[in-house]
Amino acid sequence: MKRSLEELEIAIEEQGLRNLQAAPGYVAAPAQGWDADPEEQSVPLSHYLWVVRRHRWKILSFIAISVIATLIVSKRLTPMYESTVTVDVDRKIPTGVVGEEAAQSALNDADQFLATQIKLIQSDAVLRPVADQYHLRDEEKVADPAVDQALRLDAPVALKQLKVTRPPNTYLLLISYRSKDPRLAADVANGVARSYVEHTYDIRFRSSASLSTFMEKQLEELRAKMERSNMALAQFEKEMNVINPEEKTNILSARLLQLNTDYTTAQTERVKKEAAFRSVSTGTLESEQASSQGEALKHLTERLGQAQEKFAEVKTHYGPNHPEYRKAETELTQVQSQFDITRTGVIRRVEVEYREALNREAMLQKAVSEAKVEFDRINARSFEYDSVKHEAEADKKLYEELITKIREAGINAGFQSNMVRIADNARPGWKPVFPNIVLNVLLAFLFSALVAVGGAVLSDTLDNTVRDSEQVSRIAKAEVIGGLPHVKCWKNRLAVAAPGAKLPAGATDLTHREDDRMMRSFEEAVRTLRNTILLGSFDRRIKSLMITSATPGEGKSTVAVHLALAHAQQEHKTLIIDCDLRRPSIDRKLGLTVSTGLSGVILNGSSWQDSVRAVPEVSNLYVLPTGPSSRRAADLIGNALPQILEEAGAEYDLVIVDTPPALGFPEPIQIATAVDGVAVIALAGQTNRKALASVVSTLQRLRANVVGIVLNEITKDVGDSYYYHGYYGKYSRYYHQATEPT
Repeated sequence: MKRSLEELEIAIEEQGLRNLQAAPGYVAAPAQGWDADPEEQSVPLSHYLWVVRRHRWKILSFIAISVIATLIVSKRLTPMYESTVTVDVDRKIPTGVVGEEAAQSALNDADQFLATQIKLIQSDAVLRPVADQYHLRDEEKVADPAVDQALRLDAPVALKQLKVTRPPNTYLLLISYRSKDPRLAADVANGVARSYVEHTYDIRFRSSASLSTFMEKQLEELRAKMERSNMALAQFEKEMNVINPEEKTNILSARLLQLNTDYTTAQTERVKKEAAFRSVSTGTLESEQASSQGEALKHLTERLGQAQEKFAEVKTHYGPNHPEYRKAETELTQVQSQFDITRTGVIRRVEVEYREALNREAMLQKAVSEAKVEFDRINARSFEYDSVKHEAEADKKLYEELITKIREAGINAGFQSNMVRIADNARPGWKPVFPNIVLNVLLAFLFSALVAVGGAVLSDTLDNTVRDSEQVSRIAKAEVIGGLPHVKCWKNRLAVAAPGAKLPAGATDLTHREDDRMMRSFEEAVRTLRNTILLGSFDRRIKSLMITSATPGEGKSTVAVHLALAHAQQEHKTLIIDCDLRRPSIDRKLGLTVSTGLSGVILNGSSWQDSVRAVPEVSNLYVLPTGPSSRRAADLIGNALPQILEEAGAEYDLVIVDTPPALGFPEPIQIATAVDGVAVIALAGQTNRKALASVVSTLQRLRANVVGIVLNEITKDVGDSYYYHGYYGKYSRYYHQATEPT
């Protein structure tokens, strides 16, 4: 049943470093295998309903105070009346009657335009005349009295009670003003609307007047510029001696084109004549016949051939003195002479034609060159002329347009467009719009309810303490074996009655009065816990039970005493060993006065049986107190306690061991490996979740038998388990009333 000393030392070395370095109250880091974030599991809706029910009186009180305070404040507020004037903005109406302004169409920027008009209504230029007229600035208090009065008057006017809105999908502007005087509210709203309309007209008039003034100044400069450009144009025409240089350029262009054509034709004729001349100059008859003058030469050539044939024939038949011979010879001579003369004339005429063609080509070439020079000169001057002419025409056109703009601006400046018009004047209100008591109370109720419920849920969420059994089981990974209700006053109830004191008749519990319902409920819960621990283990019987907690002040010693009393009342021999050598309390709670105890047994080696004390007037209940406090005894308790538990297990039915808190002290780790079971006490609503989980995880790593966790001081404010104890209290009260002797 018990571990050997070697196994105990190994277990202490594994966990000793962290526990020995931890101070009292230290919260250890989560052990390996423990879910570090158990709150990730979904919280049921019933838990939030329980939170609301738990804090219902606080929530209802906060809501009631908020509603009452809102009602009182609303009643004390000064009633305010509101009047509204409706302004219609028609963007389809042109801003002018002549010119571009008359033909200007509305742009698709209604939202931007109306937003601009709202800002314009709230501007100082619109509000200042109204504020001065109705003395609205006198009602405003100056925060700094040192501010100069003149400086305050020059500051921009801003009416806090003025509101300008635009109904959706409309071109309407609603100008509203609130005041304690309904008539003043209507007058101010109407005044702001009229000031806005007049201001829009003034802006347009000043803009047109400023534009006219600017254009008149520019007009003088433009007139002088136009005169200079016209004079330059006249001077240019005079220098060119033409009315329109463009027409002259066109004539020269046509002439140059014709001369180029004639020159090309002359070149062709000259080439042809030159070729004929060179051909004739060779002296061949064929070239002479091929010339333009060769027709006559061809005819004479034929006649010459015929004459020669005839002379040859006559010469054959006749002699030189024969008349036919002479006639034929004479005819040949005449034809030959005529042929030679014609041939010479052909050559001369071909040469003359060539010379004429050459001269004509030279003349045309000279004419083309002269015409080209004249065309280039006129063309260059024409560009300059066009520039001067265009400048003069542009100055004249701009001058005329500027005169037209000045006239249009003058006409449009006097035109008061009704694009912005008052559609509905404001009238005094008969019912105040502020404060709205019903709405204020309703909003106060809703917001206070949300804040109160949210605060309750938030406080519950931020609470990192253990509260109910389900939560503890989920966080610590251990079973909750019992819950003990909270007892309001423990004074004079924890100690057993002193020797010789008489208990009330019929008493069954030395630590409580019989007529105390709360104490009876606590004792019944202790008895239930006793049965759960002793009857819950089927494989082995628990002979020794260690009672510990995570931190001090959680009621472990009190639970240990009452658990021992409950076990002793069943006629079972019970021993309580107080192992809290640092702050012993068992002897004080049981009303014992001792001088020796466990510390003497450990240090001196005396018999532990000699230090056991019986509790007066409680049969079967014995205590082994701590004796004088000793740091050395606390360090050696792990060596002596296993032997004591083994010997006490043979003599007593149950040994209950009260130890220091498990966090920060090494003794509970040593003792846990020597006992049959460990019960961890957690204070409902105060014990830290991580601290409890760390204790359970450490004990489980040491393979200690953790029988479970006991929730102490359960109240209706920390969990639903309290109601079970409340039900028991009622049932127990009826039972004792029925069994009370008459």
